[in-house]
Amino acid sequence: MSDNIHLLLAKGEKNGGTKLIDHIQYVVSAVQKVASNSNLDLDIARIGAVLHDLGKIHPSFQNKLKKDEFDPLDFLTEIPLRHEISSILFLPVFPQSKWAYLIEMVIGHHKSVKAQVDNSNGKGILDLVNAYGDKPIFERHAEHWELWSNSAFDVLKYFGYDTKVINKAEAEGAFKYTVDYCEREKLGWSEWRGLLVAADHFASALIEQTEEQIRKSFHKPDLSFFFDDKRRSDLYHLSIVNTSDKRPHTLVVAPTGAGKTDFLIKRCKGRIFYTLPFQASINAMYKRIKDTCPNDDIRVLHASSKLIIDKTNKVYEEKLLQPLSGASIKVLTPYQIASVALGTKGYEAIALDLYGTDVILDEIHSYTEVSMAIVYEIIKVLIRLNCKIHVGSATMPTELQNIIYSLLGGESFAYRVTLTEKELKTFNRHIIHKNESFEETLEIIKDALNNQEKVLIVCNRVNTAQERFDVIDHLFPSIPKMLLHSRYKRIDRSYLEEKIKKEFDEKDAPCIVVSTQVVEVSLDISFDRMITDAAPLDSLIQRFGRINRRRNINTIGVFKNVHVIKPPQKKNDTLPYRYEIVEKSFDELPNESLLEENEIQCILDKVYPSINIGTLISHSIINENGFRIPKLCDYPKSVLLEMLEIETASCIIESDKEKYLKAKAEEKIPYEIPISAKMIFSKKLQTVGRLECGSWPFIIPDELYDSTKGLVLKEVSNFL
Repeated sequence: MSDNIHLLLAKGEKNGGTKLIDHIQYVVSAVQKVASNSNLDLDIARIGAVLHDLGKIHPSFQNKLKKDEFDPLDFLTEIPLRHEISSILFLPVFPQSKWAYLIEMVIGHHKSVKAQVDNSNGKGILDLVNAYGDKPIFERHAEHWELWSNSAFDVLKYFGYDTKVINKAEAEGAFKYTVDYCEREKLGWSEWRGLLVAADHFASALIEQTEEQIRKSFHKPDLSFFFDDKRRSDLYHLSIVNTSDKRPHTLVVAPTGAGKTDFLIKRCKGRIFYTLPFQASINAMYKRIKDTCPNDDIRVLHASSKLIIDKTNKVYEEKLLQPLSGASIKVLTPYQIASVALGTKGYEAIALDLYGTDVILDEIHSYTEVSMAIVYEIIKVLIRLNCKIHVGSATMPTELQNIIYSLLGGESFAYRVTLTEKELKTFNRHIIHKNESFEETLEIIKDALNNQEKVLIVCNRVNTAQERFDVIDHLFPSIPKMLLHSRYKRIDRSYLEEKIKKEFDEKDAPCIVVSTQVVEVSLDISFDRMITDAAPLDSLIQRFGRINRRRNINTIGVFKNVHVIKPPQKKNDTLPYRYEIVEKSFDELPNESLLEENEIQCILDKVYPSINIGTLISHSIINENGFRIPKLCDYPKSVLLEMLEIETASCIIESDKEKYLKAKAEEKIPYEIPISAKMIFSKKLQTVGRLECGSWPFIIPDELYDSTKGLVLKEVSNFL
């Protein structure tokens, strides 16, 4: 066996310079744990892990890795080199009975085997064969066979596989077999492809830490904290409801403060995916679970950042671990698992990680019609993946409840829980007032401050919040105040969330917080009075939950005031919400009287008499007949995700440019300001360049950013 195999590279120097032998060993360690957890054949899994990168031994590929660029001689041929195609030329080393599984693991672990749309950059095996023909593609990937195939055989021997010399004709037979297999276009998802992708991502991210971390993965969490008798109380009605019902799924609708979170977690029996709709609510839930399950593998993942950052600029969690498979509990948005329903790149690995787990869809009321359609499609896929699904909401229209309940299998499969009218009455806590304008509430705010009240002002748009903060700052200069929305540097946003808790919520002194709807489900705060823009009723109920929130013997029967500002007459001025829903919600609210908790369901049903979620079904990879996506294929980024604007861009201020460039990957994140891609493309943000590192942030002038007010624009498109 040649010692030269220890010099072969799997990654270029810019990506760590990992040796091929080492990388394969890391992938073997990961693939065996993932396969064991997924009940997949360990022998086949190990072979696939050893085989998947053998094609990197091809001289052209090694030369590229050593130089971190393509060899100029490589451009003498126009045919791209895909290392996974060279890898499958070694299939004849193994019994043909295993080829199908190995092909699924190897041939598509970087690329879909064919582009699913008109995409000139499609480089899957079928794309290349269609573009250049079978023979040229084979010859390109078997170039100099006699020079490098022996090194591949030595690698196989290193991992314990006896090999015979494979001649070029046998390699071509394996190539043709693979092309034929891929062209059959079977529908469905490949758990074998998902297995290799999951293991490869794990090994590439953690490198030498792979074996240590993989041992900690795929363990059921210890939920004993949530079953402690000390957490049972008549004040929190769901804490005393039996959770041992044998039906796999759950649907619970109950007001904030009823113990919904504990109830949903106690319904889980395996590893948990806990989904929430907003970034800040995910951060808060992650911290809460991390504190109660400190010895378990708890991770957090959301659209705009894989990390939680504290005000000392430190990262709570190892960046690279967050998106990987095997967490005991992972807290994330539903959109992180939307790829499973939409078939985007890497969906099989996520599907394999999800298979058979408990999935909590909490605060499901916080979704638009478009995102609700995605959640509906996600539930359909999760049922196919044998997941136990637990849906929770504080405000859900009856029709939506019935749609979800039916999808979960109805009475036979779903445990449905609601509170009685007597129990609901104990949650009455808000007196509603309708006001014509924000200006009309300024005298109300003044009187509230004189009465030592803490005032929360909630706006639908960032620019409105910034304008009202200026007014408040001018009128009440000596009163403690702060502004909160999404368009801050991540480090400033984290600091502000901590500040609102420590300096405003926990102190009994008059103060003012002006915010957007990020406070609806994100922060566990309790203020005395609210001034809020009109919004959809379900959003308003969530906002009201930040007033008189603390639930104890002394607060039951105590009522606090909420002032709702009449919707503007111009329909576009209610964006991002539909004008008709905002207007109807405002009309249905009581005025100068108590909002009765047991009447909220009736009001909701008047605002939402019907729910339309069927118009987006065509984007799902599942229909009534099962999967409708070709195996080993994936789709490009879905138009649905673009419509939701959940994949944010980012920017940094000009004076942070050099610090950002010099910072390590995880150290760059605190400087980033999340923005929507739509904001960039609509030219509503002045930029002076863009960096090609980190999150590829746009650079903006310093004068557009203020640590108190955040990113300041004259016109905005990102409403959170």
